[in-house]
Amino acid sequence: MTAVAVQYDELKSLGVEMLACSTDSRFSHKIWQEGELSKMVPGGVPFPMLSDAGGRIGHAYGVYDPSSGTNIRGRFLIDPDGEIQAMEILLPPVGRSTHELIRQIQAFQHVRATGEVAPADWRPGKPTLKPNPDLVGNVWKVWKPEKPATKSE
Repeated sequence: MTAVAVQYDELKSLGVEMLACSTDSRFSHKIWQEGELSKMVPGGVPFPMLSDAGGRIGHAYGVYDPSSGTNIRGRFLIDPDGEIQAMEILLPPVGRSTHELIRQIQAFQHVRATGEVAPADWRPGKPTLKPNPDLVGNVWKVWKPEKPATKSE
């Protein structure tokens, strides 16, 4: 959550509303915000933290673990029509990527605005695909995956 909080201004500039949700009580959230989160991010987490006592919200999104009574970490991108466009669920030992979150938001916003397709690793300014019958079997002519830079390059 703090990694997302650090990116909050950029997320807001993209028109994104953030919510955090856990099975912890609002009192636990308050203590956590004051005792830890505010030490990691000045002012603490700037978006609402919802309490999902009993896991009803987590169950609806498929992240509630009844054996522990907690919600597994998940991230959901929900469009203005209320439709889930993307989700990522990771077990606690591995954190999520805020850079990938922002890239996906930008890609989904671009797709929504243009009707184009954002291929793998798309970033603003990179080529998109324009769906049409002529594209079938010819994607290779207009797009190829890029090899990511490595530390040695």
